[in-house]
Amino acid sequence: MPSWQTLEEARFASYINPMSTAPHGGSQEVRRKQLLFRCQRRGFKEVDLIFGTFAAREIDSLDDQGLDDLEALLNQPDQDVFAWLKGELPLPPEFDTKTFARLRALCSRKDPTWNV
Repeated sequence: MPSWQTLEEARFASYINPMSTAPHGGSQEVRRKQLLFRCQRRGFKEVDLIFGTFAAREIDSLDDQGLDDLEALLNQPDQDVFAWLKGELPLPPEFDTKTFARLRALCSRKDPTWNV
């Protein structure tokens, strides 16, 4: 154990592993399951519902680029993503992707139902 690492940090580091991708030994199926989990548990209820519903419906149809785009969105603050989806803040160009367009389309449905 490195000297800078406390016992608690060592326990946490061994318990929470970073997401693995196919080039790093993980499979696409594992990556999809990890992204689905992250989509459903972001901590901001409205964004949980949007991302969770999107992932439950669409994650199996996303290609590698779509998964990368989704993961990039998941790495952004909830409040920013929610404001982008509502159109309250301008969408940064790096997030103007097909995946984001699909997320936004999900939000603009009439009489939507959301996964809980």
